[in-house]
Amino acid sequence: MTLNTDKRKQSLYFPEDMLAEIHSEANRQDRSLSWIVQKAWRLARTEIMKFPSINDADDRPPDEDD
Repeated sequence: MTLNTDKRKQSLYFPEDMLAEIHSEANRQDRSLSWIVQKAWRLARTEIMKFPSINDADDRPPDEDD
């Protein structure tokens, strides 16, 4: 069985401390950075989709990063 997977390259930028944590976890699990980020997205996406869009900026609560 052959899986048809799209393996496009994409540059992502992370704060240095966050990238260090991702590297550490990837090393701990003997996984790639890509694998860790993909798993994190799959686990978090339903919560992230609850966030208001930028078009709803007037109704959104203050972001912890603002």
